[in-house]
Amino acid sequence: MLTTLATVLAGLLGAALIAMGAMVFAKPQNAAGFGIPDTPVADPAFRSWLHVKGAREIVCGIFMFVLILVAPTSVLGWYVLTFAVMPIADAVIVLRSGGPKATAYGVHAATAAVMVATAIGLLL
Repeated sequence: MLTTLATVLAGLLGAALIAMGAMVFAKPQNAAGFGIPDTPVADPAFRSWLHVKGAREIVCGIFMFVLILVAPTSVLGWYVLTFAVMPIADAVIVLRSGGPKATAYGVHAATAAVMVATAIGLLL
């Protein structure tokens, strides 16, 4: 039961990654919600960097689904646990750039906590 719930959560995380990556292409102005002050979303060069970030998020989300389909739950669990480092790094980056603590903790750290909990459910 726990493994099934954790697998469903991993699928939701994968879908969220794909959606966030796609939003970078559809609405790059939403990048301002990441938490870094004065994000230059109108700058074409910055948008190119956003596209790199968006494409990588999409690929990471797709890879989550590949693991769900073909790998043992332990492999998926280690992937999710390792991948949880990314939102932790995002939170640190937001805090170091003087961004809002609510975004750093409420979005990025909370995402990392969900990912760690999901990984634990997959690894048990």
